[in-house]
Amino acid sequence: MITLLKTGILTASDRSHRGEREDKSGLLLKELVANIPAEIVAYHVLPDEKVKIKKILMHMADIFHCDLILTTGGTGLAPRDVTPEATREILDMEIPGIAEAMRTAGMQKKPAAMLSRGLAGVRGKTLIINLPGSPKAVEDSFHVLQPVLMHAIQLIRGEVSDCQNSSLLSHSHS
Repeated sequence: MITLLKTGILTASDRSHRGEREDKSGLLLKELVANIPAEIVAYHVLPDEKVKIKKILMHMADIFHCDLILTTGGTGLAPRDVTPEATREILDMEIPGIAEAMRTAGMQKKPAAMLSRGLAGVRGKTLIINLPGSPKAVEDSFHVLQPVLMHAIQLIRGEVSDCQNSSLLSHSHS
């Protein structure tokens, strides 16, 4: 029996929040997580404001009990890009390898990927990952994440006692 992951998606974008630009990255994430498989239980488009981002992240983790929260946008160097700061303030622990893997893969296609400040970590039993804002970078990053998402979530839940023999690591996700 396949368990659907309760998933939240948050787009941080002033322009998308104001309706000046379609949230292509958030909508793409909705399509991509359907293959995990996942159930989208929360989807928000917020302005680049740290307090609002923190509040929604905490609500999705603590009230909706999301297994996974994916954010898109707000990870660059612009003055209003605050998604990593908002995320860091609500995490119980960081998982630097996830963000490093996404940046490393992104740099193979676009050197500017090294400028992404996105991070990943855990709040309670929720895995939270910051993805870049562009649809292409979201797609590339998601493909880096997909092979390890279920395993990471099972580890966070305490459902894996022997990583070496975990069947999740032997499955190929395309």
